Amino acid sequence: MPVTQLIRVSITVADLPATAAFYRDALGLDVGPEQGLGDPAWNRLLGLDAGTTARAIDVTVGQHVIRLVAFDPPGRPYPPQPASNDQWFEHVALVAGDIDAVWKRLEGGSPGVVTKGAPVLLPPNTGAVTAFKFRDPEGHPLELIFFPQGVGAPVWHQAAGSGILGYDHTAISIMDVDRSVAFYEGLLGFRIAGRSLNQGPGQDRLDGLSDCLVDVVALAPAEVATPHVELLHYRTPPGRTLTAAVRADDVASARQIHAVDDLFALVRKLEAADAPFVSPGIVTLKNGRKAASVRGPDGHMIILMG
Repeated sequence: MPVTQLIRVSITVADLPATAAFYRDALGLDVGPEQGLGDPAWNRLLGLDAGTTARAIDVTVGQHVIRLVAFDPPGRPYPPQPASNDQWFEHVALVAGDIDAVWKRLEGGSPGVVTKGAPVLLPPNTGAVTAFKFRDPEGHPLELIFFPQGVGAPVWHQAAGSGILGYDHTAISIMDVDRSVAFYEGLLGFRIAGRSLNQGPGQDRLDGLSDCLVDVVALAPAEVATPHVELLHYRTPPGRTLTAAVRADDVASARQIHAVDDLFALVRKLEAADAPFVSPGIVTLKNGRKAASVRGPDGHMIILMG
């Protein structure tokens, strides 16, 4: 009954056309037409009021999709002074064929630069990747990442081009490694694909923080290993914790949407473990698909599609 594949990441935005334009113009990604989301079942799935309406734009990232969604009425804006160790943090790691070229397209930064200066080459014990963190105009965190030969999923070395090739993972900030591993591995059926303890000047500059000591745990779905989920636990410095749940219509909301091989069995397993459901159990969507939504141990919303 495990999670088999990360289908897409869905991000809430306030200004849909302007945010989509950033992904198109600054990052060179293909942006689809605006579409209305007229299925009331999605409101039940997301825990929103029945009268909420939504518009969406799909951003194509190689073989993957990021869906930008604007809700009416809107929720809360992104919290001020955001940081990578905030409990609500979730970013998408965009793989670049030529990270310097993509970085220069951002003119050396972005409206919300996190990494000061050029992309950072991380030490071999953390994979020897080159990375750069930034934010879109509404505050959503993003990462550019480049994998040298022999590092990362084979798909990134088979893809051609100097721009953005796809996304490797979505990373979430967590407060307790053992608790989150028990949830994602023990309940959802992910497997641990890698683990490291990141620290040093490069990690500090990458995150825009001081004295970073970060547990990084890569969790791969059962069938399609890329893209995957990464857990980020900042031992130091401690981040801000949630004072209220992030609703789907809040701009800080990003949702992992996964395929599962037996939704009914997985929901029963989650119910038995007292997992916090967002949806009233399993919801039947207008297209006939079944889905359910739960929160991980740190409040991140996870949508499970049958």
